[in-house]
Amino acid sequence: MIANEKVNKSAFHFDVIFQTRYERITRLIARVVRDTARAEELGVEVFWRLWRNPQLRDDTVDGWLYRTAVRLALDELRSRSRRERFERLLFVRAVPTPEDLHAAAQEQEKVRAVLAGMPRRAGALLLLQSEGLSYTELAAALEINPASVGTLLGRARQAFRKEYIKRYGER
Repeated sequence: MIANEKVNKSAFHFDVIFQTRYERITRLIARVVRDTARAEELGVEVFWRLWRNPQLRDDTVDGWLYRTAVRLALDELRSRSRRERFERLLFVRAVPTPEDLHAAAQEQEKVRAVLAGMPRRAGALLLLQSEGLSYTELAAALEINPASVGTLLGRARQAFRKEYIKRYGER
């Protein structure tokens, strides 16, 4: 038996998982990175990592998928932030047009920047909760005690609020 055959006989059915969860995972990533094409690339990366991780069981796959998707999305934000800082040092940018400065777009970018600067677990909690996951699903996705989810969410919101005010001031 070759190595690929062992992977194909793992505890879960990769094809079924991919078909039923790819769209939701990609949509979650897209909400964070705001780039559908990049979200699809990262979604494929999530499932590639799942394929290479055959020891997962059916009951742990969903949490693993969400956790991996959020981590990749936040890593993408951090990477962009570093790249933009570097580019600002090297290139002079043209003055943006009024359309580029639309208030909603600005606010979304501020939120993304704050999320990118937060600890990974806190950012992941906020993102997954905004996706509509229950406390039980949050606990499974992030491998935390279900009884701690409420407290950790409260702390994450407080950290977000504090960082937002520190960076951008009161509204």
